[in-house]
Amino acid sequence: MEMFIPLAITLSYMVIAVILGYSSGKGRNMNSVEEWGVGSRSLGPIIMYLLIGAGGVSAYTFMGSPGWAYSKGIPALYVVVYLTYMGIIAWYFGPKVWELGKKFKHVTQSAAISDRYESKSLGALASFVTSIGILAYAVIQTTGSAYILNVMSYGKIPTWVGVFLSLGVISIYLYRSGLRAISITNAFQGGLMLFVSFFIGLWATNQFTGGYSFRPIFERVKEDIPQFLTLPGGLGDMSVTFWTTSILVSVFSIWQTHWIQWMGAKSRSSIRRAATLLPTYYIVLIPMIVVGFIGIFAYPNIANPDQVAITYALENMPIIVAGLLGAGTLAASMSSSEPCVHATALSYSKDILQPAFKWSDDKAGIWTRRLIFPIMFFIIAPISIMQPASLVYILLIGYGFIAQAFPSIVGMFFWPRATKHGAFWGIFAGFVITVLFSFVIAHPLGVHAGIWGLLANFTIFIVVSLMTQPVTRNTVEKFFPDMVDELYDNNIPTDPSIQTKLN
Repeated sequence: MEMFIPLAITLSYMVIAVILGYSSGKGRNMNSVEEWGVGSRSLGPIIMYLLIGAGGVSAYTFMGSPGWAYSKGIPALYVVVYLTYMGIIAWYFGPKVWELGKKFKHVTQSAAISDRYESKSLGALASFVTSIGILAYAVIQTTGSAYILNVMSYGKIPTWVGVFLSLGVISIYLYRSGLRAISITNAFQGGLMLFVSFFIGLWATNQFTGGYSFRPIFERVKEDIPQFLTLPGGLGDMSVTFWTTSILVSVFSIWQTHWIQWMGAKSRSSIRRAATLLPTYYIVLIPMIVVGFIGIFAYPNIANPDQVAITYALENMPIIVAGLLGAGTLAASMSSSEPCVHATALSYSKDILQPAFKWSDDKAGIWTRRLIFPIMFFIIAPISIMQPASLVYILLIGYGFIAQAFPSIVGMFFWPRATKHGAFWGIFAGFVITVLFSFVIAHPLGVHAGIWGLLANFTIFIVVSLMTQPVTRNTVEKFFPDMVDELYDNNIPTDPSIQTKLN
């Protein structure tokens, strides 16, 4: 029975998460979108720090990053780089988004786009396209949860059972408490992940080298397999161009999940303080990358690189330490999965279904909570069970879709001349190009499909906007109060043939 103690520790974590998450919404009306969706905009800087940090650090930390270090080497660091850039994005855009949302009662990114461009159709399109990337991310996390339960139970819990078990646990507290459940569980999960990562990394380093410095491990890699410390990496499949454009498309991806989390802050300064500290959280990845390097020498022929860290822990560490790694990995998976389900349900309800069926706010609030179940069990679960690609590759493809909202966001804050037609056809073209270059002609010239989509998107966004009428003066005054006279004093040329109805 001793062999199942790590599994018992891992499952205990799930029980604690349910208790914390479920009780966080006690005494509150969760049928209100303002409460369930953005927690009445009440989160302070420490909670925001752990909410965004733990939400961004996923199953990749304990499975994908050691897996990539094991199989490819240094390309695994691309996540550390892009997460740091995302901290800058949060620092700059977060307070602006919060101020806009508080003033005009936006709760989602697509709602803000609809308001800025006076087009519900555009908001629905943005919601659908960006949700593809968000759901891909949820699939990664759910797959990671199932992996860890399967390994910790020595195969007694099949992957499909692990998928439904992890989603079932999340659904309990997410339905009950919305963003409040995410914030309190992420705070718990975030602290647990930081502790487990450094504990496991230093323990494995001491076992392998007799000390706690990572340096001897990198020196061994440099001496025995130097190609693992340079691009294109150990497998030779991560070119400089693809590595760089993968980071670039990540930088342009302003997630629906992050947008909603920013809306949950109690002030602008809460977001800015949290974002300033965010890079300190992302060092959580480094010890686990080191464990992946150790795995190269300990397990030269492991079948699934994503399981190298947990395999090493189960076979070389005390069972309690292995159990902590299981709990930490599950925490990483669930802390990233729950915001994706929450954001998708919120956006589908508010940005697609409410305008389409003309729901009242009360009815939309009720259906927002209910939507988490079909999203989990009819979209995320089947794809997670099929496991169509490696964890990291699913994530890379997903970013290409999320980035397609970026030109519209630029038009929201910086360019009053941008029009709904330019934004709509830009996103549509970017979506088509991203699908084509992700699945049919994979990443031409080694450039990420999302970057190709973004190039087409930006081009059409600018050209069509210059040929069509901007939004009404009232809307321009809402978003650009200092620029309205300058815009409407100009004689704006338009092409009537492009003026199609999008409302």
